[in-house]
Amino acid sequence: MRRKKRSRSITMVIQRDGTTKTRTIRVPIWTLRVGTWAAGAVAVLLILITALYGPLVAAAARVPGMERELARLRAENTRVRDLSAALDSAESRYAQVRQMMGGEIVRDPVTKTTQLPVAPPIRARLAAAVVRPPGLGVPRFWPLEESGYVTRGQLKASGRDEAHPGVDIAVSIGSLVRAAGGATVGQAGEDPEYGRYVLLEHAEEYQTKYGHLSRILVTLGDTVAPGQVIGLSGNSGRSTAPHLHFEIRQRGSSLDPLTMVKEGR
Repeated sequence: MRRKKRSRSITMVIQRDGTTKTRTIRVPIWTLRVGTWAAGAVAVLLILITALYGPLVAAAARVPGMERELARLRAENTRVRDLSAALDSAESRYAQVRQMMGGEIVRDPVTKTTQLPVAPPIRARLAAAVVRPPGLGVPRFWPLEESGYVTRGQLKASGRDEAHPGVDIAVSIGSLVRAAGGATVGQAGEDPEYGRYVLLEHAEEYQTKYGHLSRILVTLGDTVAPGQVIGLSGNSGRSTAPHLHFEIRQRGSSLDPLTMVKEGR
């Protein structure tokens, strides 16, 4: 008779401290092998899941940031389109001013909703034959010789309308700007609102101001004669089209140049 082949196994003897009783556990070798292979398979499966699923998790984590960046780019594109429309409108207005042939200046469609009232255009020109007395005097002469259009008059602040202390005269860039009377140069420089400007001090505490110039041709403290060129018109400062801002004051109060300056207009 053949003997039955006994299966190989590992015997573990367990004995508690302080007792003589023991417990014997036999684990077949094949059970250990199966457990080892199973543990290896689980480890390989975990590695594969980590390698395949990890990039997906990382990509998903980047989605909120990409959505914010996309929203920022869309907002910037909208601003670029708005700026492009404003630039096209400004160029159109500039072309209209340069082509002034006696018609009214068409209002900029971008600023049609503005709350600032605009005075009707008035043709104004300084006659070359006007005689200007020398020395200090009150402002009485029109500051331009070229044809121009008063596109905005003097306004007082009311409600949402901001004050406008002088008149705006639309002329092309580089037009000669002349002193409205004999004076000394009280200020000459740049300002965020008026751009390049000149302030003249006249007799009887009168002052005249010339804003949005492209070039200043006098310096602080100079004495200028009536009609002397003090600068060239431009589009500097807060301005939407080439023009001259002309302002008259006396003792700090603004006066309407259209009612005071009669000669040469």
